[in-house]
Amino acid sequence: MELVLTVLVSLIPIAFSLIFLAIIAFWIWMLVDCLNNESSQGNDKTVWTLTNIFASILGAALYFIIRRPERIRQASSNMI
Repeated sequence: MELVLTVLVSLIPIAFSLIFLAIIAFWIWMLVDCLNNESSQGNDKTVWTLTNIFASILGAALYFIIRRPERIRQASSNMI
């Protein structure tokens, strides 16, 4: 039992490192998506880029939940 507990405790830093890397990758993905795909008309691109940079993971999550689906919907309706 003690060996199992020791192994589990030694895996905790690895798990946290993987979670941290996934969060950083998500943040970079949302930042690149915003910079490449947002319209340059108006202030949308500037506002979302600054939100992603200064609000970090919260800004990336907000962009993913609020703006990205709306932009994808607009792009698909323009194709029809």
